[in-house]
Amino acid sequence: MKILALDLGDKWVGTAISDPLGMFARPYRTVELKELDAFLAEVIKLENIKKIIIGYPKTMKGTKSEQTKKVEHTKGELEKKFDMVPWELWDERLSSKRAEVVKKTKTKEDKKFSHSIAAAFILDSYLTYLQAHKSI
Repeated sequence: MKILALDLGDKWVGTAISDPLGMFARPYRTVELKELDAFLAEVIKLENIKKIIIGYPKTMKGTKSEQTKKVEHTKGELEKKFDMVPWELWDERLSSKRAEVVKKTKTKEDKKFSHSIAAAFILDSYLTYLQAHKSI
């Protein structure tokens, strides 16, 4: 089953997708927030997505910020529109920092793509969690 991960920003949304076995995460595409609904309608069908993970931006202390509240609200709206797949929030702390280390952003395109790299880190940690808890 393929899983899609979203790294929601105020303007851009990074996306990553797993392989059908749920072992690997790869950056997929970065889309503008205003185009997210059309993108999701297309990719859910095209890639046969069975679950969507959204990066959950808690503070380093584990508390909620304004961005956390925005993500919770957006998740609720997206769940209503795309109720054919389950949705889950997943801790994204430091995913953007890790993405910056992997690929230094020199151009606008690099910066845009870094959102999808961050989404891949979010998805990778989720897939690792699933693998570790399969036998439980």
